[in-house]
Amino acid sequence: MPRMDHRSQLLKGVLDMCLLAIISEEPSYGYEMADKLSKRGLHLTSEGSIYPTLSRMQRSGLITGYFVEADGSGPPRKYYRIEKSGTERLEEWTREWVDLRHGVDQVLKGVTRDRSDG
Repeated sequence: MPRMDHRSQLLKGVLDMCLLAIISEEPSYGYEMADKLSKRGLHLTSEGSIYPTLSRMQRSGLITGYFVEADGSGPPRKYYRIEKSGTERLEEWTREWVDLRHGVDQVLKGVTRDRSDG
């Protein structure tokens, strides 16, 4: 049986929320978002892996994409900004994440305690 990449699967489950959080700080383009996520500890994200998520969120009306001309060096960049519905969804997902994280932490507390005992 092939080994699953659990980190990658976990990230897929929270990538929407993390991207919305990044975009809520300031409009950003794809490479910039991947870089910000990596600098904050989510090293699994490549620029190419986030574009399908951004497209889906744009179709859902959570974000809007727009082009900005580069400073004479290359093609325009597509920036994304959060919409009101995206802000509302981010707040909802954040509450759900806090609850889920708390529950998982409680379950794993025994595992980490058992390892340190032994």
